[in-house]
Amino acid sequence: MKYRVIIEQDEDGMFVAEAPSLPGCISQGTTRQEALANIHEAIQAYLESLEKHNDPAP
Repeated sequence: MKYRVIIEQDEDGMFVAEAPSLPGCISQGTTRQEALANIHEAIQAYLESLEKHNDPAP
């Protein structure tokens, strides 16, 4: 499954990545590439948690 990811730079220069369709699934990195890699890991962990608790994926 594919999820849309939004990456924005915050006031401290960090890149914040969010998957809007997965509530609370947010990560960050010092570069866009790092933020993207981190959000991919966060999405995977989010989906694994849903599966573990028998909750449907959005």
